[in-house]
Amino acid sequence: QVQLVESGGGSVQAGGSLRLSCVASGLTFSRYSVAWFRQAPGKEREGLAGIDYRAYTQYADSVKGRFTISRDNVKKTLYLQMNSLELDDTAMYYCAADGGLRYPRLLSESDFFYWGQGTQVTVSS
Repeated sequence: QVQLVESGGGSVQAGGSLRLSCVASGLTFSRYSVAWFRQAPGKEREGLAGIDYRAYTQYADSVKGRFTISRDNVKKTLYLQMNSLELDDTAMYYCAADGGLRYPRLLSESDFFYWGQGTQVTVSS
């Protein structure tokens, strides 16, 4: 019943920008912490940015200063603005929601229970 649907991925040249969106349904969106993860072939899933139910944010060092996470509780949508994209940013990007934890670990995969299908981001030189 809970669904998260990502969009906005695509191909972009290094240095360019993309904005990912994740539309949620089947949950009281404002009560959940949500986050973005990514996974490249042969690598573990990496937490990139999270935003909790109070709108506090946390970023991985690899994207800090380049990516910005935000949420719109009215639209039940999570966003990831990605600037200054690099070749190493190429991956499948996933949005995820927790189960309403009071103190979620915003970059920890194990704290998130609901996942979208992913959207591919490919950065070329």
